[in-house]
Amino acid sequence: MGLEIKELGHVVLFVHDWVKMRHFYGKILGFREVASQPGMATFSSGRTHHELLLIEVGAKPQPKGKGLPGLYHIGFKIGDTDAELVEAKRVMEKEGVKIIGFGDHHVTHSMYVVDPEGNELELYVDVNADWKKDPSVVMKPVKSLQLEE
Repeated sequence: MGLEIKELGHVVLFVHDWVKMRHFYGKILGFREVASQPGMATFSSGRTHHELLLIEVGAKPQPKGKGLPGLYHIGFKIGDTDAELVEAKRVMEKEGVKIIGFGDHHVTHSMYVVDPEGNELELYVDVNADWKKDPSVVMKPVKSLQLEE
């Protein structure tokens, strides 16, 4: 049996001009900015901790992949517990899906995989709701995640 996506969690865009893009999504489209730091901003409609993340990569493109403007990854919520993430890992391994990493984002625990055409996907579980009281926790540095199987 495969996974069940609970909801489209978020989209992450690499951008050249963070100020211009932040203005566009926040002021023109009306997305509510929930947290930011230089070169990064998160936005939400209020449904979840963030539905859009902008990451500035600067004007000079980097080698293929990270650093090019455009889509970085799409986040899919798959549950609320690490047990669900462990099961997702088992399914991905069984199906031969390339797993490229894991991360502890404080409010979520994530597994990163690559689809058949090379697009990066984040499969994540919400592990706490600290962001409801303090939206800035979404911007905490990512830590390594070791899943207990």
